[in-house]
Amino acid sequence: MSRQLLQSQLSAPLPEAPELVLVTDLDGTLLGGATAERRSFYRWLAEQRDRVLHVFSTGRDLSSIARVLAEDEPIGLAAPHLVIGDVGCTVACGQSLLPVPLAVDPIEALWQGKEQALLPLLEGQPGLAPQPLHSERRLAYYVDPEAFDHSLIPQLEAHGVDCLLSDNRYLDLLPTGVNKGSTLLALLQWLDVDPACVVTAGDTLNDLAMFETGLKGVMVANAESALQEHLPRLPSVYLASAVGCAGIAEGLRHFGFDHLWD
Repeated sequence: MSRQLLQSQLSAPLPEAPELVLVTDLDGTLLGGATAERRSFYRWLAEQRDRVLHVFSTGRDLSSIARVLAEDEPIGLAAPHLVIGDVGCTVACGQSLLPVPLAVDPIEALWQGKEQALLPLLEGQPGLAPQPLHSERRLAYYVDPEAFDHSLIPQLEAHGVDCLLSDNRYLDLLPTGVNKGSTLLALLQWLDVDPACVVTAGDTLNDLAMFETGLKGVMVANAESALQEHLPRLPSVYLASAVGCAGIAEGLRHFGFDHLWD
């Protein structure tokens, strides 16, 4: 019933029995690598649309995701089946990019009142500049780690948020416990799929929560060093030797999904 409820809130059908659920970060991962490699991988995704359920999992907001899809359509990037955006704070239909109430409403409830409490603490802080995003369930900043006062983080987190620093330049304030990993696990419950057929892929610290789920993961070769430092405690994660799209494909073959290329 949960899968039927999820499908009822989407504008396009999901694959009936996907052989692979592929969950990819965007910048540096799905959007990473040479144009020829990306074109080839996007073509493969389009050809396998009934066998591979594709999920974007990104820090971008929905309007930014729409721009990516428009910009990369000429090289074959198609809309995914589902989107996890805003570092886990938004779930949307990949085709329409309309939020899915089933997933978003509980996160919205956790966020109530947080922004009003946090903004006075953040205003005028050195090393912070607001990102131009349109999210109602997180706050996002560009951060200069040298200028930023890191002692501010416990004060912020006391208001029921997690502070996530990634790629040495982003700071996200998310409702406590909400991240790419938690939102993905909830989504997989509604999809009712075998966790063994799920593969995640990413390159920055905001992807760590996906890798910590214990699901199969691909860390592409261009992953930030702060993320690679966690590899020893992530036995289900494969470090690819190739960057971006080529790294995802390498990881899928490593995990035994070669048949999807036959």
